[in-house]
Amino acid sequence: MKQLVLDITKDAPPRFDNFIVGANAALVAALRERADTLADHLLLWGAHGCGRSHLLEATTAAARDGGRPAIAIDAREAGACLPEDEGLLLAIDNVGALSETAQIALFNSFNRAGSLGQTLLLSADRPPLGLPLREDLRTRIGQCLVFEVLPLADDERASILHGMAERRGLRLDTDVVAYLLRHGRRDMPSLLAVMDALDASSLEQKRPITLPLLRELMQRGLDI
Repeated sequence: MKQLVLDITKDAPPRFDNFIVGANAALVAALRERADTLADHLLLWGAHGCGRSHLLEATTAAARDGGRPAIAIDAREAGACLPEDEGLLLAIDNVGALSETAQIALFNSFNRAGSLGQTLLLSADRPPLGLPLREDLRTRIGQCLVFEVLPLADDERASILHGMAERRGLRLDTDVVAYLLRHGRRDMPSLLAVMDALDASSLEQKRPITLPLLRELMQRGLDI
């Protein structure tokens, strides 16, 4: 198995280069296309921790790097007006959380996107049919190109954790990774948070990262 060695620390800015693609190659290709040029609106959806926010920020960053205006907005911060800049890539994260006024604003953005040359890039925690939005907006969103963000396979998750430990100069027992994948939350933010806790405890106690160390931290309240 090829080890995945990427910059996935908490303070690393979200970019395509530090997103583990896994089975999402078609989605990433579609996002790269939208970063470069005008294309059909797109909705990506998936469970918490799947990388939705990462991908939206990576796409807007790639767009700006290529000279296209782009902005990413959290739905909870969207108001009664949305940007009307020509050629804009407008990304809205977690559209299911839009307020009533923000839903109207997004509906209006759909209506004027063609004349302004805008591309709308949306994310949600469920497919369009299940979104808690007004029907006319839900219908518009359902007409977007829709992708589900597919989860990583266990061997990919394990490779990421082992690669992180190696870069930090830590010895990580395979039993620890197997236990986390069997009993813990499997999204990468949660796994990385546990790794940070194990790293700190390992340095403090000058011990390798083993299953007994993990169990001690769990007894002290570590939530995996």
